[in-house]
Amino acid sequence: MIVATTTVLHRTCRDNSPQGIANRRGTRYTGRMIIESASGGLAGALRTWRTRRRVSQLELAVRAGTTQRHVSFIESGRSTPGRAMIIRLAESLEVPIRERNELLLAAGFAPAYPQRELDDPQLAPVRTALERVLHGHLPYPAAIVDRHGDLISANAGFHMITRGVDPHLLTPPVSVPRVLLHPCGLAPRIVNLDEWAWHIINSIQAESVRNPSDRLQRLAEELVDLAPPRPRQLSPHHLGFAVPLHLRTSDPDSRELQLITTLTHFGTATDVTIAELRLEAFLPADEATSAALAELVTW
Repeated sequence: MIVATTTVLHRTCRDNSPQGIANRRGTRYTGRMIIESASGGLAGALRTWRTRRRVSQLELAVRAGTTQRHVSFIESGRSTPGRAMIIRLAESLEVPIRERNELLLAAGFAPAYPQRELDDPQLAPVRTALERVLHGHLPYPAAIVDRHGDLISANAGFHMITRGVDPHLLTPPVSVPRVLLHPCGLAPRIVNLDEWAWHIINSIQAESVRNPSDRLQRLAEELVDLAPPRPRQLSPHHLGFAVPLHLRTSDPDSRELQLITTLTHFGTATDVTIAELRLEAFLPADEATSAALAELVTW
């Protein structure tokens, strides 16, 4: 996560004027604030996000409705963009709204997107809608997680497949990826653990590259240590990113469920907390799994 600050300086004497300080620091004075011209501040943060997204200055300019010259001046610290332009640039780069707030702060503006706790009364309609989605997915498993994969809420189907997991893994905060791959979690019951584990790890690593997070990186490292060696040869049934989960149930019959997963997020959320929620839903890949879930899950 990029955290940058911009210092607003007031003239007290000639040597300590904004212009004088800018000259001493090798920065550029814009009249309203000093934008660091090296690697920090808004200039460095914007350049980092553009590089991470593999977008040229020209392409970013076209997306944001400005000119390549203006983008270049912003990234070099020679131009101070307005609040609306920062938001347009961030939106064009698909910067998460938490980090958009940080870009605004780096330029000396107040955050544009609120961040409320999920139990805030103003978010009650959202909580109600989420619970209805979870209940409506029954008897199939579904869970709502945050940006780090921590469990926010789950339905009876999810609680059914995690039955028998060591209680310490189910003590909040509950990491769903850890529950899936830990030897005291679901790992012993996952038939295709080698494929599924690396499917999960690859997804987390890709997300930590796209939207850097120290916590996600540490989680990926932990899961690598837990996972079996990466398969040298792919299964004849390998389908790339579409890796089904083959999971044995914990009931005495130990039936095998074949599940496919979907991941849904709020594409138009303006609250940081809501924007970072994800719905992980499991769907039956065959009729036998559908029938087994209907029998095993208590609504």
